Amino acid sequence: MANEEKNVAGAAAEKAGGFLKEFKEFALKGNVVDMAVGVIIGAAFGNIVTALTDSFINPLIGLVTGGAQKDPETGQIIVSAGSWSVGGVEFTYGAFISAVVNFLIIAFILFLIIKATNKALTLGKKKEEEAEEAPPEPTKEELLLTEIRDLLKENNEKK
Repeated sequence: MANEEKNVAGAAAEKAGGFLKEFKEFALKGNVVDMAVGVIIGAAFGNIVTALTDSFINPLIGLVTGGAQKDPETGQIIVSAGSWSVGGVEFTYGAFISAVVNFLIIAFILFLIIKATNKALTLGKKKEEEAEEAPPEPTKEELLLTEIRDLLKENNEKK
């Protein structure tokens, strides 16, 4: 009974280890990592587009249309960061600069993560390749044949 329990536990552990290995291979495939990076960069870039629209394009539309994009409470587009006002419409450049800086920080951090991941993956592959590329040691038969060949060469050179 105890052996059966050990076998069942061993099989479960082996299946879990296989599952984790499969998940690791899946998660670290180039396509999955590239997709994750694309989603993160896309979200950060979306913030830049939103800030550009809110900070510059909407106020320009408000100027052209006579303030149609004004805030109903204050009559202006308001942002807490730096801004300048033209014709009663406030252009807010601080939010746009903040979004660009956030994007650059996110992109740099992702670059470092991907670089470290690629380095770790290539180290593992190099170790596997080195293990596979190591030539097998010659057998005793091969060593004896090599010695015989060398002795025959020496005898032929002496003649």
